[in-house]
Amino acid sequence: MHFESPKRPVVAITLGDPTGVGPEITAKSLADPNLQQAAQFVVIGSPQALRLACQVTHADLDIHVISDPESIPPHHNRPSSRQVYCIAAGPDDWRGRIEPTIQARGGQAAYEALVLATELALAGRVDAIVTSPLQKKSLQLAGHDWPGHTELLAYLCKVTDHAMMLYLPPGPPKHGGPAGLGVVHVTLHMALREVFEHITESNIIEKIQLAHRVFARIRLALGLDGNPKIAVTALNPHAGESGRFGDEELRIIAPATAKAASSGINVSGPYPVDTLMPKAAEGEFDAVVAMYHDQGHIALKLLDMFDAVNITLGLPIVRTSVAHGTAHDIAWRNIAKATGMSQAILTAVRLCGVANEASRP
Repeated sequence: MHFESPKRPVVAITLGDPTGVGPEITAKSLADPNLQQAAQFVVIGSPQALRLACQVTHADLDIHVISDPESIPPHHNRPSSRQVYCIAAGPDDWRGRIEPTIQARGGQAAYEALVLATELALAGRVDAIVTSPLQKKSLQLAGHDWPGHTELLAYLCKVTDHAMMLYLPPGPPKHGGPAGLGVVHVTLHMALREVFEHITESNIIEKIQLAHRVFARIRLALGLDGNPKIAVTALNPHAGESGRFGDEELRIIAPATAKAASSGINVSGPYPVDTLMPKAAEGEFDAVVAMYHDQGHIALKLLDMFDAVNITLGLPIVRTSVAHGTAHDIAWRNIAKATGMSQAILTAVRLCGVANEASRP
């Protein structure tokens, strides 16, 4: 997958919660010489945590603390590709071995890094942000009661129409067609019992539109036509069996899909997700609009969890992330795979080339 970007974008990478795998996967990704050529990078977070991660992962990087992204020297003026630039944010008193536990300090670190990165992106001082995982309970313990990155980013960017999309870049088997495969969620971080009241025509149409917009840009950037094909999942087993197992398909989902189609979007459904996803994985659809978190997450992560990228749709900035959490059970042991972070970074770079200030993903 290759997008042509008119300039080398500046990409801010947050370390997320330092008690998790964020610093490790960031260090591993930035140590990749091929990735270093993709953009100008600046890490947002604790310089000390990043240095400790370099030690644990044996990443041969030289961490330089700077005050702002404008202090990054031009790439051709750098004495070594080992140099990584870091803007300090959040607690920086991490010493020795970082304990991979739920704690307020980790939540505060993730919060401050995300807020600063978002402010820089909104001001046009960086072109995209890539976020390492945060721990939602740690975030709450730090006094920030947000269910996740997506909702906090929407608040910081002052948007109401937004969605999480898990994305598999094209190329490997089961990654969809020539533009890859995305799954957009109508509902997200809420208890399952709360999902049903949020399955509305307006919410479904909004997510269809967001999926159409991002894939139209991705397809055009890849030299394809700008008419993505989108499928909508059912909510109930067997798509409700004509009302036998629930009538949300008849009352809500099918009418919403028809209204979106009448506006010119190439969308169809609702389909049972168990038969839909194999077709989408083989390239029949560019994007799938799922009704709730686990319906979309499980289906896509079974195809390829470690290459999956989280893209926030509807923001005025480009934001991507890994599609996994802080992984405290393996953190700070040099076990965590960095493929998801590398894909998130590359996807952010590519999206910089296909989104302008007026129309982000």
